[in-house]
Amino acid sequence: MKLHGYWRSSAAYRVRIALNLKGLQAEHCPVHLINNGGEQHSAGYQLLNPAQLVPTLEDGELSLNQSLAIMQYLEDCYPHAPLYPKEPEQKAAVMAFALDIACDIHPLNNLRVLQYLTGPLALSETQKMQWIKHWLAVGFDALEKRLQARAGLYCFGDTVTLADLCLVPQVYNAIRFQLDMTEYPLINAIYQRCNTLEAFQKAAPEQQADAV
Repeated sequence: MKLHGYWRSSAAYRVRIALNLKGLQAEHCPVHLINNGGEQHSAGYQLLNPAQLVPTLEDGELSLNQSLAIMQYLEDCYPHAPLYPKEPEQKAAVMAFALDIACDIHPLNNLRVLQYLTGPLALSETQKMQWIKHWLAVGFDALEKRLQARAGLYCFGDTVTLADLCLVPQVYNAIRFQLDMTEYPLINAIYQRCNTLEAFQKAAPEQQADAV
């Protein structure tokens, strides 16, 4: 099994946590999103992933993109250390929370969007940061409210789920972009608690071989 990713990609970060929780080994194949105009645009990588994004998982003949699809594949193939509750209603709620992050928050501060803002649209660095913080705040405001009804030690009760795997990388990005996290006490507490767990610590961006 091979995981193509970038050390600071939040989508790849999610998958690394999942692999660690399930005790799975994957060869990590770095794809530097900045060097040489972005290695994700290389002809070789495009054969694996025409979307030119990370991560991509290779497992035998399978080449799979999209972090949530990869994590679902891991869940189906390796059901130990499950990423979801058993109850259908709770499972759906966990997935909805994960999608709030993966579909509504993360894409708006993804690298290719930010490069388009400061490139063709000629926004200043200050305007780019305003964009990032605005959409992070909109998303986190909603997540914090959802957690008021759901949270225990983690996003959904006292067991780590897919929701936590998506939340932690997104908070990491928010801190990197200097969002005021004091506005989100539940999010911040869950983030800190998850980061006491070995699976999250080993997946952290700074722990990756390609971290710079």
